[in-house]
Amino acid sequence: MNKRFAGSAAIMAIGAICFAGALQAQPPATQDAGRGRGTPPPPPAAPPPGSAGTYLNGDDLQAALKKAIGGAGGEMSSSLVVNNDQYRSSIVHREKAAGAIAHAGWTELHYVIEGAGTIVTGGKIVRAQGAGAGDASIEGGETRRMKKGDVIIVPANSAHWYKAVEGSITYLEVRFIAPAR
Repeated sequence: MNKRFAGSAAIMAIGAICFAGALQAQPPATQDAGRGRGTPPPPPAAPPPGSAGTYLNGDDLQAALKKAIGGAGGEMSSSLVVNNDQYRSSIVHREKAAGAIAHAGWTELHYVIEGAGTIVTGGKIVRAQGAGAGDASIEGGETRRMKKGDVIIVPANSAHWYKAVEGSITYLEVRFIAPAR
């Protein structure tokens, strides 16, 4: 990773956070639970409208991601950018495909910083009998190749799956609560 990556990550993180924070939102129907570890404490409140915003230093983001990659064993690493009751943001690095998932109540944006891979969105999550969560796939979704500079927005409750990774893929992930219609 180079300085251009760090600067791009910071700019995209700040832009995405400002975008998400500007939404007039309702709380999600259900929040992601602690995956069998009990109920986590509620996240802090988002900064109020009209506040100065959240600044994130690109060098700090790059260092946190490098540390996460070093400790994750290569499959997937995530470095938290910000987490509150209206939006969550991380930089995610994947070296392998992952199982299909959906996030109840949260719309998700991925901006590819480096690398490439194949994502499947929409459709229905399917899992063979006795298979683990990481073995889920999608039936009937749309398949797209994602590369540096690409963005995808996955609506709340929609299935998504990185079916294939070309070496590695690193992306800014922003989850936010979209306004109810």
